[in-house]
Amino acid sequence: MLAVSHTAVQDLAQQLRDQLAGKVVVDISNPLTADFTGLPISGHTSAAEEPATLIPDSHVVKAFNTTFAGTLVEGHVAGQSLDVLIAGDDRAAITAIVELANAGGLRGIDAGSLERARRLEGLGFLGTQLQFTQNTNFTSTWKFLV
Repeated sequence: MLAVSHTAVQDLAQQLRDQLAGKVVVDISNPLTADFTGLPISGHTSAAEEPATLIPDSHVVKAFNTTFAGTLVEGHVAGQSLDVLIAGDDRAAITAIVELANAGGLRGIDAGSLERARRLEGLGFLGTQLQFTQNTNFTSTWKFLV
């Protein structure tokens, strides 16, 4: 799991390139501007896609960025288990993270290719912004109902 600031991910990916080869690498970051008012990345890439180009022998997935740390610790919001949206280009990597989420009492949902990380990061940004306007103190979550 890459649990570092978005600005540190590329340097870290370059440093750990050999150690990460063949491994599933989970990018959980939400790239935000310093003042939390925007995304510093264009809509043509994502915080997950950028390091994926630096560690091509790894299987990068985007996951856990649409759930807040406190809600992950609790495992639920308002009695509902958390949904973990997962995007990646390697089917086995996505399956592994879906199983990891499910084993933790969460619900892993395959959100599609790594390109979808762009949308997941937008959703993470929107969720962050709503914390301020709805005064939920980072205790809310997104839920996919079927």
